[in-house]
Amino acid sequence: MIVLDVIIGGLLTGGIYALLAAGFSLQYGVSRVLNVSHGEFIMLGALAAYSLYVPFGINPLVSLVILGPIFFIIGSLTNRILFERLRRIAGSIEVFEGQSILVSFGLLFIIQNLALLAWGADERGYKFLVIPINLLGSIFAANRLVALSLAVVIGLSFFFFLVRTRLGKAVRAAAQEETGAQLIGVNIQWMHGLCFGFGASLAGFAGVLISTMFTVSPFMGLPYTIIAIIVVVLGGLGNIIGSLVGGLILGLIGSIVLHIEPGLELAVLYILFMLILLIRPKGIFGK
Repeated sequence: MIVLDVIIGGLLTGGIYALLAAGFSLQYGVSRVLNVSHGEFIMLGALAAYSLYVPFGINPLVSLVILGPIFFIIGSLTNRILFERLRRIAGSIEVFEGQSILVSFGLLFIIQNLALLAWGADERGYKFLVIPINLLGSIFAANRLVALSLAVVIGLSFFFFLVRTRLGKAVRAAAQEETGAQLIGVNIQWMHGLCFGFGASLAGFAGVLISTMFTVSPFMGLPYTIIAIIVVVLGGLGNIIGSLVGGLILGLIGSIVLHIEPGLELAVLYILFMLILLIRPKGIFGK
């Protein structure tokens, strides 16, 4: 069942992409921080899950519950210590956006080097639910199906949070029009910290799920940041819901290419990225 292999593989990859891109888009859409260190939080989530499982035997699914709040706090503090202070002294949003990119580049290398000191440069991994499962004639490892299920559950939960809850509507309002959101009573400074925390948590979740399937290392973060940028541009810069859908679309496209010619996967994704910028720079869901 080649079609099923492609669909399941695409949804799995797309679910991971959706999580990491939604966090990236959330941070930019509300805080206006193009956080190029976003992938390092994915890397930290993956290595933290490894460190909890290998020495202590803590199930990675339990790690999601443990690491989610921790990454939320780390993200909120990062915003408060670095970006809120930078926002106050920048003078304008244009200056702030440019300076925040430079600051996040510095943060990328700081986190990466701290991870190198803590875990070393070697790739490492662990076996988790590697039991083969027959699904309609196709064989999948149980860890991949579990990761797919969790990615979908987390993504849908976040989607309904944004669409159905009062706080989620405030997040969307702040992303669409900051001044208008302030006029209706939204505390923008508090919203910046909240969204940076949510973005870091989603990155941490993605890192944990990745660690259950692939080897991890301190150098894994930057490629995922690039993927997040491609997904966000595909869905529409700052459009958080568009990022969730864009991640699934990109995952399916990558899975199709992977089955046709594995060596062309990244090339096709970058070509798609350039075509979107040339043809529809606002993205599929951008207005």
